Amino acid sequence: MSKAAEKPEVVQLPADPPVAVPVGNRRAAAQRVREARDRLTSTSGTRPAFDRELVRQYAQTRISASYVVMLLVVATGLLFSFWLQSVAAAAWTCGMLCIHAAIIRNCARFLAEPPTKTPTRKWRTRFVLLDLLYGLCWAAIVIHPASYDVVSNALMMFLVMLVIAVSSMLAANLPIAALAATAPVTSGIAASFALSGKFDNYVLALLALAAEGYFALLAHRLHSTTLATLEARAEKDALIGELEQAKSISDEARHRAESANVAKSRFLAQMSHELRTPLNAILGFSEVMKSEIFGGHAVAVYKEYSSDIHNSGVHLLNLINEILDLSRIEAGRYELNEEAVSLVHVVADCHHLLKLRASTRGITIHEVFEQGMPRIWGDERATRQIVLNLLSNSIKFTPQGGEIWLKVGWTASGGQYLSVKDTGSGIAEDEIPIVLASFGQGSNSIKSAEQGAGLGLPIAKSLIDMHGGTFTLKSKLRIGTEVIVTFPPERVMSALAPMAEEAPPLQPEAVSAPTDEKRRPRNKPIMSAGTGL
Repeated sequence: MSKAAEKPEVVQLPADPPVAVPVGNRRAAAQRVREARDRLTSTSGTRPAFDRELVRQYAQTRISASYVVMLLVVATGLLFSFWLQSVAAAAWTCGMLCIHAAIIRNCARFLAEPPTKTPTRKWRTRFVLLDLLYGLCWAAIVIHPASYDVVSNALMMFLVMLVIAVSSMLAANLPIAALAATAPVTSGIAASFALSGKFDNYVLALLALAAEGYFALLAHRLHSTTLATLEARAEKDALIGELEQAKSISDEARHRAESANVAKSRFLAQMSHELRTPLNAILGFSEVMKSEIFGGHAVAVYKEYSSDIHNSGVHLLNLINEILDLSRIEAGRYELNEEAVSLVHVVADCHHLLKLRASTRGITIHEVFEQGMPRIWGDERATRQIVLNLLSNSIKFTPQGGEIWLKVGWTASGGQYLSVKDTGSGIAEDEIPIVLASFGQGSNSIKSAEQGAGLGLPIAKSLIDMHGGTFTLKSKLRIGTEVIVTFPPERVMSALAPMAEEAPPLQPEAVSAPTDEKRRPRNKPIMSAGTGL
């Protein structure tokens, strides 16, 4: 019985299940994306999700500047105590401090509440009303009789502009609140100056109105800048959320692909064992019948049938072996059994094995080998499989009377290369990635009578990649195909002659008697050309 009938070794592949991506992470990422998109959805005026953020910044600004406002109110009350009665100035100061305390208290309450507990519109309305009351109180103190002198009017104008500036900056995140806090003060002081009937006061009234417009415009610009910043931050959050969602989806797809690959590898390993077990019996008994060990066939055609059965079984066994090798490589379970290998000898042996097959098709194979090439450090079985796959493909797709060139030589970097070139039908340029993929076949391969599984080139490419080499396929339709496989320089072994042993020291009596050994030169190490070692 043939070697093909021996019982194969069962290959165990890794059985660790892949780790699944938690569904909660994907849901959290999707929720963040939805929230970011909601913040970017515009309804009217400002974006709805930005309203609370603007009110929050308004409240924080008010609380952070509370001591400044208190100092301004107390200083204003002391200043006006010189023009008004002390009791009236003290009452105004206490009223302003109470209104300011109410504003600060509401701001603190707003910041302490959860975002979804109270509508933002209600708080915004409350703050606008409080700022309006705040502005009316300022207007009550700045409205004065027209009998004040120029210095008093200038001092009053300075105070009004200071109040407008502070109120506009504090309430810039809520433009309506800023207008409610400054409009009463500006209207009151402008009306007071206009009713005096003096030209200087008219100028001061216009100046107050101009200051109101300027600070209103400044507050609007600050509000626009803040809103643009919030929009940019929301867009960034949306982008980060989408990236996280895409990453979670890709991780899940990768784990599914790994799970499918492991399942495929298990299936191939199991099926290869299950198929090879009955196939061994088919090969063994068909070889017995083909060889007529127990006697000749009564009908001669039965011998041909037995030969066909045996050849088909060998073809199926080779196909199973190729599938199993590919599954090993993809699963990372293929290990190289590295040793010193002569690439020229391996190519010559493969040529000898397939020479009969090529001659029956009228194909001539030319050998172009460089002489004196050192060995390479690699897996002889894998190297032989690479050469057999490439050469059998060339024989398969080369027409009658074609030619094949086998070349082995040095690369420019000091490595070694193997080239298999034929005059076959060739491969279209757009089909080269297809034939290099697992189970991929070109249009010429599909039309050919000798169809294969499309695993020869992918296995050869994977094996040379494991050796750290390169795999290059060049082909043109109706001209031919050339496959170049290179081994890196670090796998080339230098051929060194054995070092001569050091001679023992000469004895005095032997000095006067020279021999042939003393006249013989020592051996020198010989470096192989092109190795770079």
